[in-house]
Amino acid sequence: MGAGKSAVGRAVARLTGRVFTDLDEAIEERQGMTIPEIFSAHGEAEFRRIEHMELARVTREHNLVVATGGGAFSSADNRRLIDATGGLSVFLDLPWSAIERRLEGKVQGRPKWQDSDQARRLYDARLADYRTAAIHLSMDGDETVEEIAGRIEKTLLEIACVS
Repeated sequence: MGAGKSAVGRAVARLTGRVFTDLDEAIEERQGMTIPEIFSAHGEAEFRRIEHMELARVTREHNLVVATGGGAFSSADNRRLIDATGGLSVFLDLPWSAIERRLEGKVQGRPKWQDSDQARRLYDARLADYRTAAIHLSMDGDETVEEIAGRIEKTLLEIACVS
């Protein structure tokens, strides 16, 4: 939450000539409900099932940059799916203080954010999963979206040269 996955994903897609997909937006469009409405009406377990099915659908496409929701990568099934389809996962490793600052007053529509302490515990619980991403990008929170996207593009080019 708040690391900039969607903004950075859009910028990486532009830089690399790929198509951008925001997984949460795709879910909302296909379900005809917002993420908070899905959580409220069906619960988190059903949302996670829908999320996995939508991830499976989009990963059948090629030449994509996909921004997942904050909890998607916490699922071992989702991580395996990303790996099995040739995807490269990227962890935007932003210090908690920067995330909290970015989200201050902007938590409307985030069903997993009840308060800062609860959100911090959630972040800490997910951190080990995030650190398993193929690409780990340490940030301090002062970088621009373009700078982060450029670092990812450079890393992708380095990986392509090694392969």
